[in-house]
Amino acid sequence: MDLRFLFVASALLLGATLTISLADRTSQCKIKWLFGIPCEDVTGRLVNQIKAWQVGRKCLYAGERCSYELVSAAPYVIKATHTSPVTKKVNNLEFLLEQSTICKVTGEAVSEFSKDPADNSTNYCSLQNLMDGSDLISAEGYKQFSNKWICAGFDFVNCTL
Repeated sequence: MDLRFLFVASALLLGATLTISLADRTSQCKIKWLFGIPCEDVTGRLVNQIKAWQVGRKCLYAGERCSYELVSAAPYVIKATHTSPVTKKVNNLEFLLEQSTICKVTGEAVSEFSKDPADNSTNYCSLQNLMDGSDLISAEGYKQFSNKWICAGFDFVNCTL
């Protein structure tokens, strides 16, 4: 048997195994939003809300609507984290923005090393609370798309608790 073939086959098998094992150890949520306002405005409002809800003494009474940290912000990519004050688990958040005739935003939250359904609700709420807090839910053309298969808990979660 050709040694190169054996090496390539082993590398592919190892890569598939690592991908499957990492997928088994994370919970995540993906949401798509549409806005009839410029992405520049959406970016500004989300970044301002993340900064407003940073860790501080106010977090003791704010529930899940605090403990955000801005990791980076560029015109079309925002990265942040949210640490649940209750569970202390960290959600990695990413917002990808695309400007066309409307502003399309894809939000993704990932909790590493957890498959607990409650974490999926935390993933959803980590994203949705920023939309609520920044009042983007009242922006012109606001629409939200997701489902329980790409965001477990989406169909029954209550983020106001």
